[in-house]
Amino acid sequence: MAALHQLAGAKPDHAAKAKRAIQISLVGGMSHIDSFDHKPELTKRHGKPLGSDTKPDVFFGQVGLLRKPDWEFKQRGKSGLWVSELFPHIAGVADELTVINSMTADSANHTPALFVLNSGFQFNGYPALGSWLSYGLGSEADDLPAFVVLPDGRGEANGAASNWSNGFLPAQHQGVVFRGGESPVRDLFPEKAIPAAEEKGSRAALEKLNQMHLERSGNEGALAARMESYALAAKMQLAVPAVADLSKEPAKLKTAYGFDDPKTADCGKRCLLARRLLEKGVRFVQIYSGGPIAGSPRTSWDAHENVKENHGAEAFRIDQPVAALIQDLKQKDMLKDTLVIFTTEFGRTPFTQSAGNVVGTGRDHNKYGFSCWLAGAGCKPGTAFGATDEIGWKVAEHPVAWYDFHATVLHLLGIDHEKLTYYHNGIKRRLTNVHGEVARGVLA
Repeated sequence: MAALHQLAGAKPDHAAKAKRAIQISLVGGMSHIDSFDHKPELTKRHGKPLGSDTKPDVFFGQVGLLRKPDWEFKQRGKSGLWVSELFPHIAGVADELTVINSMTADSANHTPALFVLNSGFQFNGYPALGSWLSYGLGSEADDLPAFVVLPDGRGEANGAASNWSNGFLPAQHQGVVFRGGESPVRDLFPEKAIPAAEEKGSRAALEKLNQMHLERSGNEGALAARMESYALAAKMQLAVPAVADLSKEPAKLKTAYGFDDPKTADCGKRCLLARRLLEKGVRFVQIYSGGPIAGSPRTSWDAHENVKENHGAEAFRIDQPVAALIQDLKQKDMLKDTLVIFTTEFGRTPFTQSAGNVVGTGRDHNKYGFSCWLAGAGCKPGTAFGATDEIGWKVAEHPVAWYDFHATVLHLLGIDHEKLTYYHNGIKRRLTNVHGEVARGVLA
């Protein structure tokens, strides 16, 4: 894999704090006011109307009365960071978290909002963050991809592979999906076993033919990328079974990750696999929490009907595994140079989604203010940055758009977001488009 200056025409302008990153992506819209954004005033005004002269622009247009959080907030650890009882295990590692309570989104519609979260654009066809990191930094391993995706076992998020697309970047930078079971990568192995000598001879002949074809085509980029992808796939036949084999991990560690409970086992296995992938040199691993938005009961964080039921179930699935991941990384001395990213495409409203003067049980989408957090390399631990207004509806201090968030992540990985570019259709494209400022208030 080529380094940044070989691919993008720019060297990092500062030392990287992080060598690698892992993202936990909550699909559907986690309620910040029920999790990481403590709003005592909202509790005081429970059951009262919003009282705003501005008609709220919400997805379903149903504006009920204000509703207090469904979980109690407490100050955690030595830092006193506010985290609710929705995440009791993550609350236990609060001193490692850097919470951004002033996120804003461009869209309140799930699919375009997920695209912006991943690629900075509301439309598909643009490279994801992981693809940009693969292009800019490559993988430290030559037998595993730089960008690996671990979807929720219940299904893929809206937009599916468009969320981890390489877009206009060369094909080898697309996210590679690892699934559960004995064959994490689909179609990696032939249907029937092939003798070793025959396999070696076939690959040598294929490599020679491909090289001749590449020379005739003038070293065409798409063909070269496909050749590299197939060469990597051959190496992955040995590397993937080894890295995906969790059987030799200590029983106590697997219990800590939640393997013993069917509800936490799926996320727990993916979190442990993610740590193993990072150890082997994978640059970026993305773990999804939540599958398709539609359905009943919902398999995502889209809590229109009942926040207590929906978020309670979804948080239970990930709370213990994510906390165990942070503790495991720290115990292995990896947290100091690993960036942990916890995101959701938007937040939820402080008023309920209900008609008339009714205190409903659900909340609508809210793009005007919500929470995400970072942990690990280069972050200011045990702190909260930015703020929403007194009821948690709109950002009041230090707004952070996805452009700024991406610029900050790249900065922590040693990349100037304005210099990581790729020439496409007459434009020097970049992850942050023509925007983005590093949120320096989150940096250690």
